[in-house]
This record gives sequence, structure tokens and C-alpha cells, in this order.
Amino acid sequence: MTPARLLATFGRIIAGLLVCLLAYIAVGGAMIAAAGPMSQRGQMIDVGGRRMRIICAGPPEARPVVIFESGAFGSGADFAVVQDKLTAKGMRSCAYDRAGMGLSDPSPEPRDGIAIASDLEKLLKAADVPGPYVMVGHSMAGLRLREFAGRNPDKVAGVVLVDAATPEALTDGQTRKFVTRFAGASKWAAFAASIGTLSGTGLGNKIGLYGEAEKEKRRFFASGRHNRTASAEVGMWPQASDQAAATPPFAPDVPVAVITAGALADWNGARKAMQSAPADHAAHGYIDHVAGAQHNTLLGPVYADHIVKGVDFVLANLAKR
Repeated sequence: MTPARLLATFGRIIAGLLVCLLAYIAVGGAMIAAAGPMSQRGQMIDVGGRRMRIICAGPPEARPVVIFESGAFGSGADFAVVQDKLTAKGMRSCAYDRAGMGLSDPSPEPRDGIAIASDLEKLLKAADVPGPYVMVGHSMAGLRLREFAGRNPDKVAGVVLVDAATPEALTDGQTRKFVTRFAGASKWAAFAASIGTLSGTGLGNKIGLYGEAEKEKRRFFASGRHNRTASAEVGMWPQASDQAAATPPFAPDVPVAVITAGALADWNGARKAMQSAPADHAAHGYIDHVAGAQHNTLLGPVYADHIVKGVDFVLANLAKR
């Protein structure tokens, strides 16, 4: 084959791939459009010239209020199943979208732990959500809860860590490697979402959400802005970890429940020990290694009751403080 014909063949291949990519993007967009408009759950609250979304449910007078913090790439939709279960038990709870993610406006501040904790403080005050709080955090949110509790020790009555990271985890070499790889992968996810290639994929709802929360999760999964902000957060994991480590640990009299994905025998013991440490160090601690659960499905319909039990444990032990 002559160079000219080889070049022409190569050009046709590239053109064909581009056509396939555009068709994939178009089909994904059509699938989202076919799902119909997404209703806006919750409220948009002004936090100083920009708005953040908060989704509160349950009796307004119920105390303490359960506050949900989602993990990397997450939003207020992530805890919808757990929130429904708590509402059925007469509890008040609030989930929210971090700045630049979900429906919340972006922030000019870097996406480190201090900025995120400050945003949550502003949001809870502006939305008139008084303490005390039981803080529930999934995955990377373990860093957020430590930061928030360190800044607001008088407002945090209890903590539930759901397959959560701890500031001390980065002292482990394998964890540092994972964080580095995750940060690199998150950049590709942000790029893929920005050019539309995540629209309509079946990967957007690994939790197993339903109803409006499922629609939100799939749309945010395909959102370029959401993914770019999430990537920025993951890229600042080491800084957020250092910031959280610089705050005091949870007070010994604060009840702490730790819920992890997978039975104890399924994972490296050192990893489980790091996750369990906050409950081990608490005067009232609870640890539940959930066999069969995965990192995301732990939040879904099959395993959400384990998180509810963790909240129940914390509430039952508040009187013992």
C-alpha cells in the first residue's frame, strides 16, 4: 500500500471513530432527554452571593439533625435511600450538594477541606438548620467530618463513618498510591464528562438509587462541571487529609459508629483497622463490617439499614455523654 493510500485509509478510520463517538454522545443525550425533566428536590440557599442546594426531610422539630456528607464525585442524592428510611422513623436529616457539584453554584475557593467545611457551616446557618448534629459521611467524607467536627465541637453530637477514609490513612504507602492513581483517573473522568461521553451510560447509579434521586445521580454523573469539581476535590485529597489531621480528633465522649463494606476477612486487616480506629477510640463505639456490600452499594436499598443502625446506636448513646 502506497503512503498516500495508507494515509487515506487512516483518515477514514479516524473519521469513522469520530462518527461513532458523536453518535454515542447523541444517543446518551437522547436517553437523558427521554427520562424527562429532573425535579429540583430541596432548596437553593444563598451563602453569600452564590447558592447551594440542601435537601432536608423529616419532622422540622426533631433533634438532633442528621447531616449527610457524600464521598468523592457524590452529591445530595447519594444518601436518598438512607434519608427515606430515617424519615420513616421520624428523624430529621439533611443532605446537600457541595459547591460546583450537583445543583450548587461553584465557589472561587480551592476545593480543600477547609473551604468545604466553611461552605457547610454557611449553608447550615443560612438554611436555619440548628445543631446538634449527627454527622454521617461516606468514603472521602471521613476527612470532611473530622474537619467539621474539629471546627465545631459543640455542634457535633455523634458521628457515623460509612466505608470512610481517615486522615491517618495516607501514612500507609498503598493508600497513598491509590490516592495518586485515583486523582489521575478522576481527571480522565472529568474530561470524558466534559465532552459528553458519559451521557446515557449504565455506570451512573452504582448505589441503586430510585425515583428522582436516580435521575439526579445519572445526570450529575454525566455533567462536565460536576466531574471537573469532583476531580479538583480528589486532587486536593493530600491537603484535605493534612488539614483534617491538624484538627483535634473526635472527642472521646462523642459516640462513633463505623460501617464498612465487606466482611473483615475480605480485606487487608490494616485497612479495616484504620477505618475502625475512630470507633475503637470512642467511649461508645460501634463497628459493623457488612458482608457482601461494596463501597457504593452500602448506600443502596440492600444495605442501607446497616447505616440506619449506626445512626440508632449514636442516638442511643447520646444520653451517656
